[in-house]
Amino acid sequence: MGAKQVWIPIWLLFLLFESCWGRFVVEKNSLRVTSPDSLKDVYECAIGNFGVPNYGGTLAGIVAHPKANRKACKSFEEFEISFKPKSGAFPTFVLVDRGDCFFTEKAWNAQKAGAAAILVADDKEEPLITMDTPAEDGDKADYLENITIPSALITKSLGDSLKKAIDEGEMVSVNLDWRESLPHPDDRVEYEFWTNSNDECGAKCDSQIQFVKNFKGAAQILEKKGYTQFTPHYITWYCPEAFLLSKQCKSQCINHGRYCAPDPEQDFSKGYDGKDVVIQNLRQVCFFKVANESRKPWLWWDYVTDFEIRCPMKDKKYTKDCAEKVIESLGVNLMEINKCIGDPDADEDNPVLKAEQDAQIGKDSRGDVTILPTLVINNRQYRGKLDKTAVLKAICAGFQEATEPAVCLSEDIQTNECLENNGGCWKDKDSSITACKDTFRGRLCECPVVKGVKFVGDGYTHCEASGSGRCEINNGGCWKKEHEGRTYSACVDDGCKCPPGFKGDGINCEDVDECKDRTACQCSGCKCKNTFGSYECSCGGDLLYISEHDTCISQKASTEVGWGFLWVIFFGIVIAGVGAYAVYKYRIRSYMDSEIRAIMAQYMPLDSQEGQSHVPHGDI
Repeated sequence: MGAKQVWIPIWLLFLLFESCWGRFVVEKNSLRVTSPDSLKDVYECAIGNFGVPNYGGTLAGIVAHPKANRKACKSFEEFEISFKPKSGAFPTFVLVDRGDCFFTEKAWNAQKAGAAAILVADDKEEPLITMDTPAEDGDKADYLENITIPSALITKSLGDSLKKAIDEGEMVSVNLDWRESLPHPDDRVEYEFWTNSNDECGAKCDSQIQFVKNFKGAAQILEKKGYTQFTPHYITWYCPEAFLLSKQCKSQCINHGRYCAPDPEQDFSKGYDGKDVVIQNLRQVCFFKVANESRKPWLWWDYVTDFEIRCPMKDKKYTKDCAEKVIESLGVNLMEINKCIGDPDADEDNPVLKAEQDAQIGKDSRGDVTILPTLVINNRQYRGKLDKTAVLKAICAGFQEATEPAVCLSEDIQTNECLENNGGCWKDKDSSITACKDTFRGRLCECPVVKGVKFVGDGYTHCEASGSGRCEINNGGCWKKEHEGRTYSACVDDGCKCPPGFKGDGINCEDVDECKDRTACQCSGCKCKNTFGSYECSCGGDLLYISEHDTCISQKASTEVGWGFLWVIFFGIVIAGVGAYAVYKYRIRSYMDSEIRAIMAQYMPLDSQEGQSHVPHGDI
């Protein structure tokens, strides 16, 4: 019997060719065994590429190893097994064995039975691998989108140890921890979305199209406010030199086999070709490039959603004309985009697509991008389904603690631990000021800054305001009292100190009884009355208290002396006035009269000089 001939699509050859040298990185989280004592430790496990990993959080539960259906390839209902926890009980993590069916089937069956997570024990000693989704289409793949529990692959040795402890009647409790699964170095998250403009590739295409529609609003808000830096990418393959002249390469590639994509219908005689997909991918990259240069990178989300609605393949509108109408409606420079696209028929590298191919190669902690769609957050590949809430949680996990935007602290994204017992942190008893700060990963107990005033302390048992302005915030935590319309405060710039007239540590102050302590009104005959924060001194009978000398004097004597003194001053003024008048009358007046005569004599001749003539002397 002759050998059966198998036809392999050319795009699959490209994928197989690249996978030979591709570097795929297994993304991991940690599993902490908290009991029994013999197994207490932290172990690595691999995050499954389906379900919803709890990025940035933890999940505690009790491990169960079923007595039947241990590979979870059948529904647990057939064996009357349920993992739904009773009220108040810990969630159940189902431990199952690898083999006989897809990982996703195991997770789906465990989820239907009420499990909170699934642990798959490897069946041989080997490095951890990523549990991926199967290449299923149609009705068979519908359940994939409904898997919501997290999954983890553990080593065979750990699996055997857990099974042994359970079989011996030990309670095995574990904690799945994803808090460090994504780097979170600063207050901005950088993420990439490797996608495709092809809308006829089955369930995965439908999934990514729906994700873009659902996530667009959140993505644009995060980008506009500077919380994230987003970059879209597109995978292309190159045609091996031996196939350059084949019909498949010519229909699937541009730039003479340098950039290729699979035929949408996998039929080279009808519909759109792979090169149509490559050109549209290139157009979407260039759209982002031009929009980003005009400081509006978020318009990419509008373009891809509008293009999918207005220019679908099934309606034969997946064309250049339709794409350009969408571009013009968004106000982005069409000429710059066409210039960026270049000539698809040129026998030379396209700089944009060449950069995309270079970006596919993994760097540092990120592996090669080999499958679509792929989300990369802070240079780590996201594992799990493309769900708006799940992806948003993963992005939130990429922010440094206490720098995440408000959307990351909403109830459907995380739990606010400060709402219960103030998170165990310090709280001011007289106001709402608290050291509990809600973050995406949990709460932080650190003394706050209120109205520019920094509180200092350990954040758990003690915080107090410091620096200038501290007295404006809850009086700096110091003693304060209102009494008869007057405010008394112990707050000073460098701490708490009871004001004069009070004693205490500044946190609590009480009035000093100066009368009781005889620190005031010490003179003979003085009477002391204590007041709030001070005292009053008085004297008995007709005596008057003089505070400067702390003494009592006769009020009557002082009055007589006062009136006598006033009479002396009065008569003194009268005598001075009379004397001044006499001087004026006899001395000054006589002097003034003589002066007046002398002046008048210069202009008016006296009686003794009448009749005399004045003849000037001189030579004739």
